[in-house]
Amino acid sequence: MNDTIVAISTALGEGAISIIRISGCDAISIVNPLFKGKNLEKVKSHTINYGHIVYKNEIIDEVLLSIMKKPKTYTKEDVIEINTHGSIAVVNKIMEILLLSGCRLAEPGEFTKRAFLNGRIDLTESEGVKDLINSQTELERKMAVNELSGKVSTLITDLRDKIVALISNIEVNIDYPEYQDIEVVTIDKIKAEVYNMLGQLRKILKLSEDGKVIKDGIKTVILGKPNVGKSSLLNALLEEEKAIVTDIKGTTRDIVEGSIIIGGIKLNLIDTAGVRASSDVVEKIGIEKSISLIDEAELVLLVLDSSEELSSEDKFLLDKTKNKKRIVIMNKNDLENKNLYDEEVIRISAKENIGIEEIKEKIKELFNIGVFLGKNLTFFTNARQIALLKSAIESLEEAKKGAEENKEIDMIEIDLKLAWERLGDIIGANYTEELIDNLFSKFCLGK
Repeated sequence: MNDTIVAISTALGEGAISIIRISGCDAISIVNPLFKGKNLEKVKSHTINYGHIVYKNEIIDEVLLSIMKKPKTYTKEDVIEINTHGSIAVVNKIMEILLLSGCRLAEPGEFTKRAFLNGRIDLTESEGVKDLINSQTELERKMAVNELSGKVSTLITDLRDKIVALISNIEVNIDYPEYQDIEVVTIDKIKAEVYNMLGQLRKILKLSEDGKVIKDGIKTVILGKPNVGKSSLLNALLEEEKAIVTDIKGTTRDIVEGSIIIGGIKLNLIDTAGVRASSDVVEKIGIEKSISLIDEAELVLLVLDSSEELSSEDKFLLDKTKNKKRIVIMNKNDLENKNLYDEEVIRISAKENIGIEEIKEKIKELFNIGVFLGKNLTFFTNARQIALLKSAIESLEEAKKGAEENKEIDMIEIDLKLAWERLGDIIGANYTEELIDNLFSKFCLGK
């Protein structure tokens, strides 16, 4: 990190303003000769300065230049942000000049990577930055802000402190048994401490798994036999003509996808090929895909036809989805009712847009969205964090089992150390270069 990096921090395109960000030990010395205004070596930190970018006696643009001197910056390095007019030609020209003057084009996420490596933020806070940039709903934004603020990291840091305090007491007892004034660590004390920590971690895990659904969206599969109105339902939910709708059976042969926001949570909707016996090779492939998606679905919208009697295909799908979180929807409610299925259903007419709001309310009820809105949103939301959290819980459960079986205390200590290390992996106390490179490569340029 001895070089100085540069990137465009705003979306590239026409606009009122574009921002070019520079960070590194030579940021000021590289930009100062190009800036005709105040001497950047002498201006106060965290000030905005008016002037022009000039190169080889040619004025490139009139700019406002923000200067932030280390260590109180995003990267803990000298940082300069050039606010230019939002012209592609202007921005590209200034970028070209900066690269010729000694800057290197930043890799995706490299500014945040430097903030992490320089100790300004931990790994969870770094991931919060990316989550905040990518947030699409108000709940996602709130969760990302909690990550970014360090509230999530504090949960883990506090638990690691408790584990290390217990480990320290165990080691003192083992190494200095003759000391009379130290606290004796008994099996009962270890049990009590581990039970307490497991309770906290399990609570965090439950919230985190729910939070991951909010962040990633609910994978929702629309199922039914051909011509029951699956595509009409998709279009009604999305409020657009996303899927082709005809009276011809088998029109939908492949999956059609779309997303909506319900109660602050995203639904990833998948319209599938109608399930029926078919000799058509292409349609059969679509039907097989439809059935395979049942296992992956977090919610199934099973559509039945109100104007027809319950068919063998309907019965097959009702049985296939009985253990899934599902809503049974009786479509074509505007026609004569011939379907005698008497379990809980929502009756709709997708064509007439009747009953669609009732489906949305049922989804909120199934996923406790109203309750979730009032919860503390301080938890983890990505697969890496949740996997490490589960690993830490497994190690603590082994420590608990060892205590219950009266195993040697130093054996129990091994499991406590493993739990401490896994929790450290979450916040980046332990990391590999490969992990860091992979994580920050998913960030946008300029951040």
